[in-house]
Amino acid sequence: MSSTVRESALDDIALAQPVPPLPAPDPGKSLASGYGRDVFDIRVMRQRLPRDVYERLQQTMTRRVPLNPADADVVAGAMKDWALEHGATHYTHWFQPMTGLTAEKHDAFLSPTPDGQVFGEFSGKMLIKGEPDASSFPSGGIRSTFEARGYTAWDPTSPVFLLGDDYGRKTLYIPTVFYSYTGEALDRKTPLMRSVEAVSGQALRILRLLGNTTATSVQAMVGSEQEYFLVDRRLYVQRPDLMMCGRTLYGARPAKGQEMEDHYFGSIPSRVLAYMQDVEQRLFALGIPAHTRHNEVAPGQFEIAPVYEDVNIATDHNMLTMEVMRRTARRHGYVCLLHEKPFAGVNGSGKHNNWSLCDSDGHNLLNPGETPMKNAQFLVFLAAVLRAVHKHSVNLRLGIIGASNDHRLGANEAPPAVISVYLGESLSRIIRAIAYGKEAADDSVEPVEIGVSVLPDIPRDLSDRNRTSPFAFTGNKFEFRALGSSQNIATANIVLNAAMACALDDIANMLEAELAKGTPLNAAIQSLLARLFAEHMPIVFDGNGYSEEWLAEAERRGLPNLKDTVAALAHYGDKDVMEVFARHNVLSPREMLSRQEILLESYTHTLSIEGHTALKLGRTRLLPAALGYQARLAEAVASAAALVGDAAEEKAYFLRVRAEVSGLLVALDALEAALAAPSGETALARAAYARDVVLPAMNVCREHADALECLCSAHEWPLPSYAELLWLH
Repeated sequence: MSSTVRESALDDIALAQPVPPLPAPDPGKSLASGYGRDVFDIRVMRQRLPRDVYERLQQTMTRRVPLNPADADVVAGAMKDWALEHGATHYTHWFQPMTGLTAEKHDAFLSPTPDGQVFGEFSGKMLIKGEPDASSFPSGGIRSTFEARGYTAWDPTSPVFLLGDDYGRKTLYIPTVFYSYTGEALDRKTPLMRSVEAVSGQALRILRLLGNTTATSVQAMVGSEQEYFLVDRRLYVQRPDLMMCGRTLYGARPAKGQEMEDHYFGSIPSRVLAYMQDVEQRLFALGIPAHTRHNEVAPGQFEIAPVYEDVNIATDHNMLTMEVMRRTARRHGYVCLLHEKPFAGVNGSGKHNNWSLCDSDGHNLLNPGETPMKNAQFLVFLAAVLRAVHKHSVNLRLGIIGASNDHRLGANEAPPAVISVYLGESLSRIIRAIAYGKEAADDSVEPVEIGVSVLPDIPRDLSDRNRTSPFAFTGNKFEFRALGSSQNIATANIVLNAAMACALDDIANMLEAELAKGTPLNAAIQSLLARLFAEHMPIVFDGNGYSEEWLAEAERRGLPNLKDTVAALAHYGDKDVMEVFARHNVLSPREMLSRQEILLESYTHTLSIEGHTALKLGRTRLLPAALGYQARLAEAVASAAALVGDAAEEKAYFLRVRAEVSGLLVALDALEAALAAPSGETALARAAYARDVVLPAMNVCREHADALECLCSAHEWPLPSYAELLWLH
């Protein structure tokens, strides 16, 4: 970093920011010793609440029994006392609007009195309800400036927690839903909670038909793996594209990327490991069960994964994890990048959503057991999954949309845009046998014989792994692999739960109809499974999802291939798509159409910001550097020609540079024109214009700029290179 060209006021500011020193490690203190100390969890509630209030609150948290209003003041007082004892001065209703981020407004516990004193105040009303301005958040027309009222309401099923800065200042965070004065959802948590109730109700119908009389609810369980990049902050502040857009709009590929496959699961750099440990300490204190850490495929890329939790809590915890990762990175001189594709030419980042269903007795309903062929409950719920994904694959595609995720899907680094299900050889053989009336082979799994005498036989899983499948069975759960790293997992899980509720509803209706005719249960199940597996076999694909052959085969099977966000969002208003959400009141038609509008506008704004950033960066930084180099190169050619008479090689190099400079000039003019032109009357038309006109114009600018980066003096190029960004750890 010796180049004077890159020195800027921004760099000086970054270097001048105070970075609190890391606390000295305590050898006698384990990571888990601080687990949950900043969470108002069951342990704290039991200590601080009257027994009867505690028991009623537990009923609310675990069985969705409505909260007793008389208990609110008691709970609020206990929360306030606990928060003040831990150094909190303010509280906030923490919610998840349709921005894709979280939102918060801090209010002090202290209130003034007429005599000039202050007293601590936090009532049950303050706990239960807040009132932010709903018109200042994306609402898709549900709210506007002249009708701005919106409410936040405490979600008692998700733990309240404390979050502080590096100087010990803490705030009490209260997870809430966010809804309009009209009662319509303005967030992602509200429909998620509705979807949880929908899938629970329909799953219980199935369990009752199968003879289960003890389960009182069924809960969707999720574990979300989180991939991310770390870059040195001093380099980050010299990249306006990273700062404004989260991804590099320009940048030539380095000599070494991920070709050697030596970064994946490699030794974690000590500076990165210190960051990971710091993040984990903070997550443990918040009651978030961080479990796995490792290097990911691309250089500079890493992953953290928790254990499984209730989907509502898992969603809150994932949003909080991303926030902790971003905050903690600054302490270590890093910036944490959660964009799906911050660097071209290397793998982007995803978020694998491991999803299953568990009844209130603790049984995983997608656990096949040792003999799946004989496990009727597992086979019925498996059939429901296949039906949900097959009949409602467009809905699932809508759960993973986004301008940034478009850079990954179908790019041979993430699953294709075609939604299919991977079951593995054993399960696929079983369902084919049931569907087509053939006798299934023995479904027991033999151990792996490694051939090394000192090693025991290793147990073999029921299925292999297929990393090209968007929806893969992985032993006792399904891994939805197509989510983007920056996305709120609520969206995908809303869709999964809603689609599964519809499928379970269908199956329960079919079974009930057969039983009403007097058909024995076993015969009804056998007949129904055969029909369902045969009907939904087209969604099952165990091969290479990256191959062109599969895309052709998927088309023959009638599976939709919605290649980008705009193509998918065009179907949001389809009758069958809306029915999935409306059938069990997960989203109303007006809420759905408002979301379509919000997501289309978000896509358009994202590409507009990227386009204007690319234009300004190209004209104010890249072109001046390239033109200056071109001028010096012209002088060198003239000097060489004066000395030797013929400077053909020097002239050829000059012409190469000049061709790219000219190309960049023309491309930037074209990008400016594209950004200034009318883009359509509707949100869908504007999004399509951004995809079809603005994005290609940006890509042309990049082609010329990246070529110039490889031709011009590295010392004078105004942006840190990919080699520096990816490998400096």
